[in-house]
Amino acid sequence: MKIGLLGYGKMGKTIEKIALARQHDIVLKVDTNTETYTLDDVDVAIDFSTPDAAVDNILKCFSHNVPVISGTTGWLQHYDEVVAMCKERDGTFLYASNFSLGVNIFFELNKTLSKLMANLPEYNISMEEIHHTQKLDAPSGTAISLAEDIIKNSKYGTWTLDAAKTKALHIDAKRIENVPGTHEVLYTSNVDSISIKHTAHSREGFALGAVIAAEWIAGKKGVFSMKDVLNIG
Repeated sequence: MKIGLLGYGKMGKTIEKIALARQHDIVLKVDTNTETYTLDDVDVAIDFSTPDAAVDNILKCFSHNVPVISGTTGWLQHYDEVVAMCKERDGTFLYASNFSLGVNIFFELNKTLSKLMANLPEYNISMEEIHHTQKLDAPSGTAISLAEDIIKNSKYGTWTLDAAKTKALHIDAKRIENVPGTHEVLYTSNVDSISIKHTAHSREGFALGAVIAAEWIAGKKGVFSMKDVLNIG
């Protein structure tokens, strides 16, 4: 498979390593210094760019009938617009806030726990996420996905980064050097605490999931998620 990398930072380079090991070809590398590029030789594009570039990258793929996998976060205010454009152009699009296979299992655990705790208002819920200092958005897209699933089954109507707002689900977003990604959900009452936690040990788990998604999406049309790739949920 001929893969185009739209974004060639640390994640792009790790994806390249994984893809080459799985016998794929990298035929395009787009970084912040790339002014123009063509998708003529690309079978599937993998976008790990920046919030400012992601939408244009994705729409360009639709225009050239190239399936696109996106792991860029921070642009989701345009998600519905992108999905509508994908359907209009009979395109192929898969977005995930996190491509780690373990994190996608963690998403399902989080949903199940939130449903089990839904009728226990004595528990207060909080979250912590830790990432490397180069991460541009806070909270992480993964943390937002976790929070949105909790909110559906809890007393909270929204999430916040402000610990002083007690009526919203608080996310403590920390940036520490060389941390690939840690997410913890904590339920606390006066008598006990329950927590679930996922800790990434390297970027390779994210990269592997993105390449597996690119392999899976070949020949398909529509809008997908990692739940489709893993056949879960």
